[in-house]
Amino acid sequence: MLTVKPAGECTYDQISLGEVMLRLDPGDGRVRTARSFRVWEGGGEYNVARGLRRCFGLRTAIVTAFARNDVGYLLEDFILQGGVDTSLIQWVPYDGVGRSARNGLNFTERGYGARGALGVSDRANTAASQLRPGDIDWDGIFAQGVRWFHTGGIFAALGEATAPLIIEALKSAKKHGTVTSYDLNYRPSLWKGIGGSQRAVDVNREIVQYIDVCIGNEEDFTACLGYELENSSLRDLNVESYRAMVERVSGDYPGLKAVASTLRTVKTATVNDWSALCLAGGTVYRGMDLPDLMIYDRVGGGDSFASGLIYGLMTGKDVQTALNYGVAHGALAMTTPGDTSMARQSEVEALMGGAGARVER
Repeated sequence: MLTVKPAGECTYDQISLGEVMLRLDPGDGRVRTARSFRVWEGGGEYNVARGLRRCFGLRTAIVTAFARNDVGYLLEDFILQGGVDTSLIQWVPYDGVGRSARNGLNFTERGYGARGALGVSDRANTAASQLRPGDIDWDGIFAQGVRWFHTGGIFAALGEATAPLIIEALKSAKKHGTVTSYDLNYRPSLWKGIGGSQRAVDVNREIVQYIDVCIGNEEDFTACLGYELENSSLRDLNVESYRAMVERVSGDYPGLKAVASTLRTVKTATVNDWSALCLAGGTVYRGMDLPDLMIYDRVGGGDSFASGLIYGLMTGKDVQTALNYGVAHGALAMTTPGDTSMARQSEVEALMGGAGARVER
């Protein structure tokens, strides 16, 4: 299905392209009434690289840009703590105010019960959003040997040139034999000022032509690629409708080797049903089901699903096993605070094997 380069021939197992922001977390409270915040790093594309490094032990790197100030250095320090290679980060001058370039902030509350999670991003004119074709030596990067390249729809929406930059990177990756994946990751707030959902469809339809593995969630394929789901809603997912949808996506984009969708039924902010589908080789696989999963912080769960799935596919596991790596890793990531996974591979595999939540002593 996928031809992945041998690890011994490559400098990197995986590289992500995307923005990394500083997440300000009010804990159990609300952004609007907070008097203190805990800080984390996070970004849809970066979270995948970090999960692959910290949970699965792979060699990963992030391609992004920061304004050179202490917020940028703080973000770099978080990335270093996560073990992700920082040598591909682009640093741009900071003018003292942020008129020309700045670093992004993301205020996020995790929600509880009837109160849903809330994200308020402050990311206009960030250094990463201003990256454009020609800024990155992709051929130089991929010539070092990269097994897998990942990016996504959040980065595609950030600036006028970020989608063309993604396409430039994907073309170079293909030329060098690197497997490519893309998480649709639709965010209405990012698209509404630049053409809305129709613009998202136009941009993502072009990008998907260049990728091997397409990943999304319950609404991404509708919002980003224009597919309609029959007899289904976000409160009552019809699995057969999703099965038919991933088959349509695969048929419309014959270059895709795999199409995966998480399946999340939101009962409350803290109780979700969680599973996934993946179409590969003409067969649709259903991931392990985790009904009534208790959620502590849902942000980043989909990214951890992606990194688990990628780990499985990259290391030659069968599609069913790879899909279960994604479901289990995403589930564990949602039991801890912050965007990024705190799980270990042994914990993921234990959950895949049916382990419960009994205390370990």
